[in-house]
Amino acid sequence: MVSKCLSFHPHPYAHLSFPFSTSNNPKPSLFPTSLSFSATKSTKAPFPRPKPLLLRRRCSIFSPMAATNTPADLQPHDGFDPDPTLINDDLKPTTPSQRSFSGWEMASLWVGLVVGVPSYYLAGSLVDLGMAWWQGIATVVAANIILLLPLVLTGHPGTRYGISFPVLARSSFGIRGAHIPTLLRALVGCGWYGIETWICGDAIFLLLPKVIKESSMSKSLPWLGASPLEFACFMVFWVAQLSFVWKGMDGIRVLEKYSAPILILLTSSLVIWAYVQAGGFSHMLSLSSRLSSSEFWSLFFPSLTANISFWAPVALNIPDFTRYAKSQKDQIIGQAGLPIFMGVFTFVGLAVTSSTKVIFGRVISNPIQLLGQIGGLSTIILSIFGISLATITTNVAANVVAPANALVNLSPSMFTFRRGALLTALLGIAFQPWRLLQSSESFVYTWLVGYSALLGPIGGIVLADYYLVQQTNLGIKDLYSLSPYGAYYYTGGYNLAAMASLVFGILAVIPGFLHKVGILSTVPDAFVVIYNNAWFFSFFSAGFLYWLLSSLTRKKNLVNADPLLPTEN
Repeated sequence: MVSKCLSFHPHPYAHLSFPFSTSNNPKPSLFPTSLSFSATKSTKAPFPRPKPLLLRRRCSIFSPMAATNTPADLQPHDGFDPDPTLINDDLKPTTPSQRSFSGWEMASLWVGLVVGVPSYYLAGSLVDLGMAWWQGIATVVAANIILLLPLVLTGHPGTRYGISFPVLARSSFGIRGAHIPTLLRALVGCGWYGIETWICGDAIFLLLPKVIKESSMSKSLPWLGASPLEFACFMVFWVAQLSFVWKGMDGIRVLEKYSAPILILLTSSLVIWAYVQAGGFSHMLSLSSRLSSSEFWSLFFPSLTANISFWAPVALNIPDFTRYAKSQKDQIIGQAGLPIFMGVFTFVGLAVTSSTKVIFGRVISNPIQLLGQIGGLSTIILSIFGISLATITTNVAANVVAPANALVNLSPSMFTFRRGALLTALLGIAFQPWRLLQSSESFVYTWLVGYSALLGPIGGIVLADYYLVQQTNLGIKDLYSLSPYGAYYYTGGYNLAAMASLVFGILAVIPGFLHKVGILSTVPDAFVVIYNNAWFFSFFSAGFLYWLLSSLTRKKNLVNADPLLPTEN
């Protein structure tokens, strides 16, 4: 029995020694400083390899979770200290004790993300633009089924190695080059943070008593683009969110877990109200399509792209969450709920939006305006609570974690998660989200489709690198090293193949974007088609080009060589 609980079993991250601490209460290091491990294979050892440490472990080391968290191809090397400019407590690989997200908690995360005003507004916009309710649901579900594959694939390295997206990006873009994709993702997150916050601030404003909304403070200022009262409501909610952001990932996990059932209950209540007022589902879903066959297909593809783009930011930085998952099974099961949750909530949004035509005589796609029409003090209080909860659960998880981690990766000595989150919130104001939400078309086809041209190629490059080039084997040591001999140092810390592929994926979409926003009056039809399918084109074209360039260059430079050590002459 004793022999079963003793094992010559190296810690999966024993190679990382952290002689410093960024926390106020430093804890003893869990990592021995005398060993280093790398996933890179070598045919010979230039120096004797130290014997594995004898660790007294619990019998649970033989469990599937322990096996999942310990890559089998890690090999011992000489002692290694990570470069202090590449690591702090927020960038370290997660330890087994930190991996507490079960499949239900991962699914709860998606419930909190899905149930929100933007998801409802996106669904309602499809009806507003002429689709029938079933066409809208089919479009949304198809988009989320397509997106599920890159979500699960990108989540794999997070669970296997315990690393966040900024650290994973170092493998494909280079130690220094990783700042480019992470900061692009951060900018999109900052924009979304501002949009979500403005939506909730606008909800507070619209649900205020009529006498307050008709005061002089409600008059829009041309230079601001909004009224002082609207902006004040925006700032009130902006400040309120920071209390949740300040608690970090543990606070986010608890918030999402316990908010999910409340949000499901409130959403169900809204459906029941619409059902009773409209006189049944037959009246709720009576709106037919206003589009001809050709008009539908011309709307379908940009709408499909917009719905994919809706979750493309989270699909890119999903390792920030899956690094806390207990196992690959938990992260896959948890994420498999996305198409289901999105389909159900889309049905709610489309059904309730369609019912407004019967109840009020006009289509109301904005849920905040709808709640204002319902009226009643109890409805107002419940509506503000529900919208606030839905906004916080979406905003904190989807739009704070990625920008905060990107800033930490940019300068670990300057930024912590909290400081990065605070700067994210400040940049959210600078995006002036009230201008992005002027119409359904500007929100869906300018904002959503537009930024997919930035995130699509990043996702394609990261997946092509991890699965086709690296074949899922990462040298954790080299992800934290600035050594010129490191596997991910490339050319001065930048992977030129990734940079070229990123530029190629973005440039092809720019003419169509400039035409959409009115800067170019006419462009060839091919560029319009590319823009309407921006995520698809940029994702696959950039990923394929990166794989091709990497195949041509890495064969010549790295075959029969250990990238952790100087190449022998």
